[in-house]
Amino acid sequence: MYKIVVFDLDGTLVNSIADLAQSVNKGLKKCGLEEHSVEEFRFFVGNGREVMLKKAMGEENYSDDKKAEIVRNTFDMEYAAHSLDNTKPYDGCIGLLKELDKKGIKTAVLSNKPDEFVNRLVCTLFPGHSFAAAWGQKSEYKRKPSGEGLCAMLKILGFEKKDCLYVGDSDVDVFTAIDAGVDMCGAEWGFRDKEELINAGAKKTCKTPLELMNFIE
Repeated sequence: MYKIVVFDLDGTLVNSIADLAQSVNKGLKKCGLEEHSVEEFRFFVGNGREVMLKKAMGEENYSDDKKAEIVRNTFDMEYAAHSLDNTKPYDGCIGLLKELDKKGIKTAVLSNKPDEFVNRLVCTLFPGHSFAAAWGQKSEYKRKPSGEGLCAMLKILGFEKKDCLYVGDSDVDVFTAIDAGVDMCGAEWGFRDKEELINAGAKKTCKTPLELMNFIE
């Protein structure tokens, strides 16, 4: 059995898409740029803030430093104030964490979200659970899909790669696990779909957190 399960955050443990979309759209509106639907943002997220902003703005507008700065600063300000307006854990995730706790399996979070937002979200949305680590994008490590951050986390926590299962909802997460050399399970309940996960190389996917618990056992 695995000794630690490391989760992606957005689209895996929590559904944060509405708050992300609204915060970016406010920046787009300031610049007179086209806003996007919440559904479109499902395909903008996963690679960190800057990639999300680039996709939302379009490459030409993103290359305009002044516009990019306005959208970035607006997003940071709005998301800091409204990141918990609509964001909630996915059904079954709190129960999953409780079961892992009972079995003595450690848990952690590794996200491409800016690091300053991660702890606040995790502590607020999972107040009864203690994660061994909760990291966002840190300047000292390459962002996912590099496995550098995941490997560093496991080393700091004292786990070997064989001890770890990584769980995420997108191709970025599959590539991260492959690059780090750890087992991976795709979360079909998140922002992307099973087809993307399988095409990226996921050997196992689960429809629900309960199914994931059964797989871990």
